[in-house]
Amino acid sequence: MSERQPVQAIPARPPFRHRAMRHPGFVLGGTISLIVLLTAALALFWTPYPVTELNIASKLRPFSAAHPLGTDHFGRDVLSMLMVGAGNSVLVGIVAVGLGVGVGAPLGLLAAMRPGVISEAVMRASDLAFAFPALLTAVMITAIYGPGTVNSIVAIGIFNVPVFARLTRGVSLSIWQMEYVSAARAIGVPPLQIALRHMLPNIASPLIVQATIQFALAILAEAGLSYLGLGTQPPQPSWGKMLHEAQTMLYFAPMLAILPGASIAVTVLGLNLLGDGLRDLLDPKLRGGSNRRLARS
Repeated sequence: MSERQPVQAIPARPPFRHRAMRHPGFVLGGTISLIVLLTAALALFWTPYPVTELNIASKLRPFSAAHPLGTDHFGRDVLSMLMVGAGNSVLVGIVAVGLGVGVGAPLGLLAAMRPGVISEAVMRASDLAFAFPALLTAVMITAIYGPGTVNSIVAIGIFNVPVFARLTRGVSLSIWQMEYVSAARAIGVPPLQIALRHMLPNIASPLIVQATIQFALAILAEAGLSYLGLGTQPPQPSWGKMLHEAQTMLYFAPMLAILPGASIAVTVLGLNLLGDGLRDLLDPKLRGGSNRRLARS
């Protein structure tokens, strides 16, 4: 008789910090996002030059020690404008995503916990909101209240609400049928307490991942709205506005368009990599798959 092979124990899952540091996409995305956030924070207190300072005598200067990224057609320092533009993009992303989570997540929880008329009303309202993308909503709001950063934030936030409402409802429906939730309902635990104690902690991971993705989309939307003149207004710089102003100077000053365009692309790339990394690290199905691979190795 052959001897029984000893059962190999599945190794304990390493801490989140150790797993995160071994995930190249998460590390790269987190590094890019951190640099953008630090730049935005620094721009609140210091920039090499005032962004509203015009110096026509120094317009369209190339890279130099005085102006590391040159100057634009008004003599403004491009590095300073990019720093302030980063702060504007981060502000729009944080507020718009916060608005989407703050309104959409409670609506999604309510729809999952109250099937029937309430759930259908929330879902049909989400369908109606999806019919008006951020750009169209911004045009409508601008026609009523005028262009500006606040109006672009409201437009992007309104578009984020149904995204988080649908996600929250979809994840919460499965949790609402779990035995421990059914037991809590049977003993008379209030629905609000069930939502805060049992459901919200279990849906936090997908909400965090979706928030990073929507953050990137909010930056893209803000840049597009500013490019069209519906977002941030002069003299406050933004990446989209810088692209709009540089489109007539592509032949003799291409860097004025390349620099803000690259800033948008790299920031969105970093946030997408961060979101993908968080999904891999926080998704229990993917974690289980990695644990099984460790056990077989």
